[in-house]
Parts: sequence; structure tokens; C-alpha cells
Amino acid sequence: MSSVKSLKPSKFRWTICFLLFIATTINYLDRQVLSLTWKDFIAPEFHWNNNDYGNITALFSIFYAVGMLFAGKFVDWLDTKKGFLWAIGIWSVGAVLHAFCGIGTSGILTGKWFVGFHEAKQIIGTVGSASAIISTSVTLFIFARFVLAIGEAGNFPAAIKTTAEYFPKKDRAFSTSIWNAGATVGALAAPITIPFIAKSMGWEWAFIIIGALGFLWMGLWVFYYKKPHLHHRVNEHELTYINQDQDDLPNEDTSVPEKVFTFRECFSYRQTWAFAFGKFMTDGVWWFFLFWTPAYLSSVYKMDSTQSALPLFVLYMITLLSIIGGWLPKYFVEKRGMNAYSGRMKAMLIFAFFPLLALLAQPLGTITYWLPVLIIGIAGAAHQAWSANIFSTVGDMFPKKAIATITGIGGMAGGIGSFLINKSSGLLFDHAHKAWTTIDGVPLLEKYPQYINDRLPEGFFEQLEKSGAVISDGIDKGYMIIFSICAVAYLIAWVVMKSLVPKYKVISK
Repeated sequence: MSSVKSLKPSKFRWTICFLLFIATTINYLDRQVLSLTWKDFIAPEFHWNNNDYGNITALFSIFYAVGMLFAGKFVDWLDTKKGFLWAIGIWSVGAVLHAFCGIGTSGILTGKWFVGFHEAKQIIGTVGSASAIISTSVTLFIFARFVLAIGEAGNFPAAIKTTAEYFPKKDRAFSTSIWNAGATVGALAAPITIPFIAKSMGWEWAFIIIGALGFLWMGLWVFYYKKPHLHHRVNEHELTYINQDQDDLPNEDTSVPEKVFTFRECFSYRQTWAFAFGKFMTDGVWWFFLFWTPAYLSSVYKMDSTQSALPLFVLYMITLLSIIGGWLPKYFVEKRGMNAYSGRMKAMLIFAFFPLLALLAQPLGTITYWLPVLIIGIAGAAHQAWSANIFSTVGDMFPKKAIATITGIGGMAGGIGSFLINKSSGLLFDHAHKAWTTIDGVPLLEKYPQYINDRLPEGFFEQLEKSGAVISDGIDKGYMIIFSICAVAYLIAWVVMKSLVPKYKVISK
């Protein structure tokens, strides 16, 4: 009986895939806490506007971009197990640090450091200078985002490297789409948990509780992860399946070190530039949807964080359709006889057309907010399907030792693109809110020219509405502009990628 069982391939690789899924879920939960708490809880306490929030999210993108560049090298150097542990440990510390920004603000401004969360709020409320509160709190949140970004930068290089270790090329997009769905599940769980934690316990505890999840995952990773050819849960038949690509056979002779790709060598390949450009054009779209959709529902449809929980839940439920992104290229490879790269690029072209629906999000939003919610959900699903495949192109064309490094380079490019869209969005929305808003048919700045260079007073529009004024908020025009950019980004990215690497070519060294 035991000999018969030994002939049956084990499936431990899917346990590893599930661990990557959990890590990615935690990753996205941690980065979502701020976007779901700043508008209703943090902004009133620290007097933030859209530009302040835009600065924080934009700098997070830059920190993440730089972190990705070196995280890939770091993971390749430490290897997968230690690299992943360091990454999630650092980002979990960063997530928890956000909770203490209020105490830090009160300490810097008044010298009172050893206080609780509630007392810190009371102290901040007595400080006369709003500008001092804004600059101090924003600086502290930027530092917390810096620590979070540096740690989170290691997630995708380590996960992509793990996928290349445990899956053959034909299965990598499918397995990547499964663990990458953790981004959707994290974003899905966030609106139905975080606002309610913040409302019942305080926004600080939302950061602490969600941040602590990463420390629990570290214990699972220590217990379960080993290289497949060293793992007692992977039998020889599963190992043969994993290593069916000849260039993926493990180097079991530890006396012969694997050759390392330098940054200079990596940048000498068109494949690197194709991957980096694809990430630069499209990562910012996903981060825009992730960071700004709660604010969009608040600004345009006047929902608070608990009212927007159901629309956001539905939105991210739709993005779970992204798992098709892993199945489609596998179909092209197995049923149509394409090589992995050609099948992936064909699938990516199909996915690139769906975000064009974002052009209709704002116009159709005048009918009901559910239409932009559905459209953003479809665009988000297309992005995640695209993302699973663009990540897998690295494993298709580069040897395992370079995968984390190349992934890091692409992540850096994606972070730069995300910085540009987040910073631009914050500036644009504040500009649109002031310059394109009309009151009783008269432009706001024509009626109140004193606010051209100043922030609008808190509760400004609420007071006007109470007085019976008819307000047409211009911020929806700002969202229309950004939605249009998001809509065409994928087709532009695909055309450039295909031009740089028209045919499948494996990099060897």
C-alpha cells in the first residue's frame, strides 16, 4: 500500500502557494488601513486635505520603488526563506508604527510623550497652530510609511522567486494569479473590518491589529518553507513535475556557486526594460484605485467609511475574476501550442482592453454610484490578471538567480509610476475642488478670491449648503481626468513591451 502511495505525486507546492496568498493578503490589508481611516478619523484630527494625503501616498510609492530595486537583490542574496522573513517583519513593524503618530505629534509639539491615544487627541486639540499639527503629523506618517514600504517591497520579489522554485513555467501564471488574488482579498476584507475597528476602538487600533497579522505569518513560514528538493513533503514525482523545464533543475552541487546578475547586466537586456515599462505604466493604476477609491466615494458621493464598506466589498469581489488571468495563458500554451511568452502576451492584450471601461466611470456615475463601482471592479480585475502575467514573464526569460532582482527593478519602475499618479491626483483633486467648483452658478474662486492660495476652512461647503447655496463640486472632473489616464495605460504598455521583445528569448549567462 505504501509503495502505491509513493507513486502518486504530492501537491505540497499548493501549500506554499497558499502561504504566499496569505502574505499578499496581509500586505494589502496593511497598506489599506490609511486609505480607509484618513478621511473620517485622521484628517479631522490633524487638519489634512487631499494634497497632504497625496504627499503621503506618493512618497510611499517612491520609498516602495527604491525598496523594490534593492529588495530583489536582498532576497537573491539572503535567499527566499530569510529574505521573506525580513520583509514581512519590517513591514509589520511599520504598520504598527502608524498607530503612534498621534502620540508622536503631541510629544513633539508639547513635550508630553508618555500619554495614551485618547489623551494625545485631547492634547492635539489644544494646540493652536494647525500648520504645526499638519506638518508634524504628516512627517511622522511619512516615516511610518517609509518603514512599511521598505518591508513591503520584499513581498513580490520573494513571492515570484518562490513561485519559480515550486512551479514549472506553464503553471506559474496560474499559481501567481492565485496568490496575487491575496491583493484582492486583502482589499476586500479591508473595508468590512478596518472602518469598524477604527470606529469602535480608535483608528490607532486598526493599525495595531492588522499590523500584528504579519508576525503570525512569520511563524508559519519558518515551519513550512524549504527548497522543494530538500523538503520531506515533496516526493520525487512532484519534484520531477516542478523541474520539468530543463533550465530549472536545481544546482545541488553547493560547491559551485550560482552566477549573480549585476544591475548593469540586468539593464543591458531588452527584456528587463520591457518588464519595467509595463510595470511603470500600470502599477500606478492599481494603486490609484486602492488608495483613492474610498476618497472618491466620500468626495463625490458623500459616503463615510462605514457607508462605503458595501460598495468597496462588491468592487473587490469583482476583482477576484482576475484568477482567469492565470488560466488563459495556460490554455493558449496547452491547447493552442504557443510558447509561454506568446501565450502570456496574447492574454495580456485581451486584459488591456477592459480598463477602457474606466472612460465611462464618471459619466455613468451621474446615474448611480454602483456603475463606477462595477467599472472600477472590472478594471481592477483586468489589472490583477495583467499583473499575474507580467510577473510571470520574468520567470519565463530569466534564470532563477536573477528573478528577484529583475522583479525588484520592475517594482521600482512601478513605484515611480505610482508616485506620479498619487502626487498628481492629490494636487489635481484639491485644484479641481477649488478652481472648478461653482456656487449658485458662480465659480468659487470668483466669489471667494481670498482662497486662491489658502486652504478652504474646515466645514466650508457644509455651511454653504446649510445656507441654501447650490454647489456643483468640480472634483468629479479631476477624477474623470485620472480615470481616462488609467483607461489607456495598459494598451500603451503592451505595445511598447511587444516592440521591445517581439519574440520569446531566454536569457542565459
